[in-house]
Amino acid sequence: MLATLANGVRVLVLRLPQRPTVDVSVFVHTGSQHESAREAGISHMVEHMAFKGTATRDCQRINLDAEALGAQVNAHTDKDHSAFHMFGLARDAAAFVRMLADIVRAPTFPADELERERQVVLHEYVEDEDDPLSVAFRLFDKGCYGTHALGHPVIGRRRNIERFGRDELLRYVQRQYTAANTLVAVAGGVDPDAIVRAAEAGFGTMPRGAANTVEAPGWLGGLSTKALAGSPQTHAVIGFPIPPLAGEHQAAVVAAALLGEGMSSPLMDQLRERRGLVYYAACSADVLELAGQFVIEASTSPRQLGEFFTETVRLLLAQTQEVGAEDLARARRQILVRHLRQLDRPAQRLEAAALELLATGRVRSHAEVLAALQAVSAAQVRDGFAAMIGAGAAVAVAGKLPRGSDEQLRRLAAPLLHAAPPARLPAGRRRFFTSADRG
Repeated sequence: MLATLANGVRVLVLRLPQRPTVDVSVFVHTGSQHESAREAGISHMVEHMAFKGTATRDCQRINLDAEALGAQVNAHTDKDHSAFHMFGLARDAAAFVRMLADIVRAPTFPADELERERQVVLHEYVEDEDDPLSVAFRLFDKGCYGTHALGHPVIGRRRNIERFGRDELLRYVQRQYTAANTLVAVAGGVDPDAIVRAAEAGFGTMPRGAANTVEAPGWLGGLSTKALAGSPQTHAVIGFPIPPLAGEHQAAVVAAALLGEGMSSPLMDQLRERRGLVYYAACSADVLELAGQFVIEASTSPRQLGEFFTETVRLLLAQTQEVGAEDLARARRQILVRHLRQLDRPAQRLEAAALELLATGRVRSHAEVLAALQAVSAAQVRDGFAAMIGAGAAVAVAGKLPRGSDEQLRRLAAPLLHAAPPARLPAGRRRFFTSADRG
């Protein structure tokens, strides 16, 4: 059920009558993509401070109120949203909505708590800087989008974290946390009308404000590297642009499952099992509001990095020529099982529905989402691979790097950076597909 309050706050309820527990979340359509360079990291800092005190409750009272009901509280920040969560008994759902309304609408950001939490965030920042895979992904996002906010890490910049003050946090919340950007989402054995009443009580007087909008970035691509002393492995992230959440991204999702999901996939079978080029590899289609990324990540050794790049290009180009019926069937079945598993994970279902609503203004049913993915044909997957490769890769490498100059690293990455989909083979030399193969 989806309802909208008079001020624009939306209320989404996934009613699960047999479930005695409930997930209650408040999603705010503001994240790192909405921040200026000077603000980079402020959404994450606000999230860290959210449970540290409100106009009516201090940090200890917030914790006691939740734990008295046996509830768990949590929060997270991403590129396109911030979210605040409570989990507990379904009969307490309305109370959870009221508690979260207090946290989202009336934070005070006490100065002493801010200084303590600043140190926590700085420690998190240093940990990320020391982790080769985290560094590789930071380099990758910047390589994809440059100075656009989507290329900035969610945690932000160190100098900003050290500088953020209480007044700046309060101004940011006043500007960004408005009714037009707020979604109350609930999944469990609840009465939808009671949830709407609770949302009205907690959020009904929230200022409407304007919807937070950001211009989508262009795709840059290229190679980024960073050597990390003491790292025993080389971590590589390779990516290509794909359509955003509101676009035709389904072929890319199927392509990612086909190329790299499971030990029998080409990525794992060829790179790890047969050639021993990687310790770890994975492939995903990361689809967000403004943009999407087709991502291949791997851990390898410096001496095998060049061969890893070459073989990855070979696998990608092969998919532009032929997508086998068996591979497509495997990918479809894996996607089916993954989506059915989500039915048993209400928090995941709720977040997926909430993010789709924030990005597109609508929520498709689980059956609609699955049907669109299952309808993707072999030809669409082939064309999707060709379009990705034609757009150019973004490549990031961090950790233990091969000896030599940056130019040598560019030579190793050249097969990826300069790959282009080959002309399609003549029809007589291509495998014929049945209508069933083409989906």
